[in-house]
Amino acid sequence: MLTAGAVAVAVAASALACWLITQNQLMQQFNQSLHTSDPTQQIVKVLSQTGSCLSKPLTGDAAVKAGGNGFNPTKFSVQLVLASGQTCWIMGDETIPVKDTDKQIAATATSLDSGPTGNHSLGGSRRPGSQGSMHTVTTKSGTELEVLTKAASPAVTALLGQGTAVMVASPLSSVTDPLNTLALVMAIVTGAGVLVAATAGLVIARAGLKPVDRLTATVERIARTEDLSIRIPIDGEDEIARLGASFNSMTARLAASRELQQQLIADAGHELRTPLTSLRTNVELLERSEATGRALPPEDREALLDSVKAQMSELASLIGDLQELSRPDTNPAGSPLQVVAFHEVTEIALQRARLRAQDIKILAEVTPWYVKAEPAALERAIVNLLDNAVKFSPPQGTVEVNLYGGELTVRDHGPGIAPEELPHVFERFWRSTSARALPGSGLGLSIVARTVQQAGGVVGLHRAHGGGTMAVMRLPGSSVPPPEL
Repeated sequence: MLTAGAVAVAVAASALACWLITQNQLMQQFNQSLHTSDPTQQIVKVLSQTGSCLSKPLTGDAAVKAGGNGFNPTKFSVQLVLASGQTCWIMGDETIPVKDTDKQIAATATSLDSGPTGNHSLGGSRRPGSQGSMHTVTTKSGTELEVLTKAASPAVTALLGQGTAVMVASPLSSVTDPLNTLALVMAIVTGAGVLVAATAGLVIARAGLKPVDRLTATVERIARTEDLSIRIPIDGEDEIARLGASFNSMTARLAASRELQQQLIADAGHELRTPLTSLRTNVELLERSEATGRALPPEDREALLDSVKAQMSELASLIGDLQELSRPDTNPAGSPLQVVAFHEVTEIALQRARLRAQDIKILAEVTPWYVKAEPAALERAIVNLLDNAVKFSPPQGTVEVNLYGGELTVRDHGPGIAPEELPHVFERFWRSTSARALPGSGLGLSIVARTVQQAGGVVGLHRAHGGGTMAVMRLPGSSVPPPEL
């Protein structure tokens, strides 16, 4: 519709301009033909043959004889207006209506105009500056005529003996008929152009919107079936193709996110089942003891309560880790990363780890380093690395911590990690064979990896020389604080 409307406006404007220009040219030629006409010879001939001033047109042979040669009586109508107000028909199918301006021109016309020698000139010469008067009249038959009234030549005034004006008229149909034909042709061309433009616009729009239709159908199908594996076929490199590629990328990420969510729920359910089963067993034993009246030995009762406390602590830790992992992978709007002192956060994490290390000795060497990160998440990540090193250290063992140039290393002297298990250490709920008997949820290193990734750094674990495991965390930053600090 927009294409058809634009073409209609353009063609209509062009047609109107063409019609106006043609009208102007035809009217100029029409008026020029009136001004250049000189019916003097025909006037003299008619007056000489009739011998009087005729008040109405001649008919039959008399009209043909009066027409004679020299002036085409079928193209123009000629009529004289005398100073007395009388009119004299010269040629034409009917008389020309007379206006006051025509009588005024006749009254002011010179009755006799002589040349330099005093002789009358047949062709005559008009008075300097006399251009006459032009106006439009309608005859009794309804014909519109364009009339030029001007002073008659001396030859005519000499025959009539008084001031005379000549009225030369031509029907406007010689101009309006071609213009009407042109207008009809323009209307047909405009209508055809609009029809062709509308058809072409419809065809082009449908062809151009086919990819959008496919995209819409795919989106509706995904919304109906919730099948995120559906992909939109990409054809070309235009905006629609880019939109389809972006949509495919979005659905792929949504599918991956859903898969991770389902895996997290399944793994969490599996991990929660063990402490919950142990808690249920211990609670049932205590309940049965109370119900039967057979008290458990004090040492067994104390062992059961300690087990319940341990399982409760394990559940609390697991729930905290799940809450941490359920947060978005990127910082939410309104809480951007902050410039924090990496070394200060490390010192705080070391204090917390030493409280839980018992007989494990933690040696640390820390140098200043400033990074952009979330303080609480960074502290938790460092604590997880330290707790992991403490957990795998032998009794009376040592954990070595070093922070220099933005690189934090944590080394233990435990059994180490098998090479085939290193690619899986940062997966959620993954635990090595040697660690399955130890407390933990298998989420600590996953939290470390996500925190480091958000801060723009990298983290990795590898076997240390001489035994044990070396954890390396690198964060971009500077050894001097920014100006605002």
